[in-house]
Amino acid sequence: MRTVPSPSFEGARLVQSRVRNYYTLIALIAVMFAAEATMHFTHFTWSRWIVTITAAVATILAFGAGLKPADFGLGPSTYARGIRWATTIIVVVVAAIAVALAIPRLRDLFHNDAYRTLPWALTSAFVLIPLQTVIPEELLFRGIILGSLLRRRSTVVAVAIQAVLFGLWHVVSSLGLTASNEGFSGAVGTGTVGTILGILGAVAFTGLSGIVFGWLRVKTGSLLPCLALHWAANGAGAVAAAFAWQLG
Repeated sequence: MRTVPSPSFEGARLVQSRVRNYYTLIALIAVMFAAEATMHFTHFTWSRWIVTITAAVATILAFGAGLKPADFGLGPSTYARGIRWATTIIVVVVAAIAVALAIPRLRDLFHNDAYRTLPWALTSAFVLIPLQTVIPEELLFRGIILGSLLRRRSTVVAVAIQAVLFGLWHVVSSLGLTASNEGFSGAVGTGTVGTILGILGAVAFTGLSGIVFGWLRVKTGSLLPCLALHWAANGAGAVAAAFAWQLG
């Protein structure tokens, strides 16, 4: 005769499953931040790709653990809507950047030492930034983390948690922000205080960006608008930096 598990047993097993999933998510976040630090504090060729590799492996493991394409915002039913939103976002952001470049006082904000030449800016915008930044970060934050949290928490809580993590994610990458950007260094300085203000500003800005990305992901059900906005800000921004240098 088949034994039917008692409700208390099923409840205990559900609790254990949730605790195990949270531990797994925390472990992933720790690995992510370690990968980000490794990428920025080492100068090996392979370390440039460590976040990309981490995102790829984490995505495979997440699917193996039970997440579905819809949890990533990659469900087939969302493709058409996602493409419409993504196209609109890119057009609007690129147009806004073009207008800003035409205003001399705003042009200095685009002066980034990393993108002084147009060929390198184009390579970065269409190859390196998508593969090393945009796709990995969106898969990790708006895919795995947000998708996992939405299964267990309210939308507001899930979006808020991933936004805070996204802001903290940029602490390391913002360490040299004021030194490499003339517009920011002119506003807050390049000393210790300027560096701290640059970090706080970057964390606050990217945290708020994380809310926008999370809202887009939930509103459209698609990861494509998030990818589009992230690329438009970073990729189009890199090309804009090159043009800003050329325009003097």
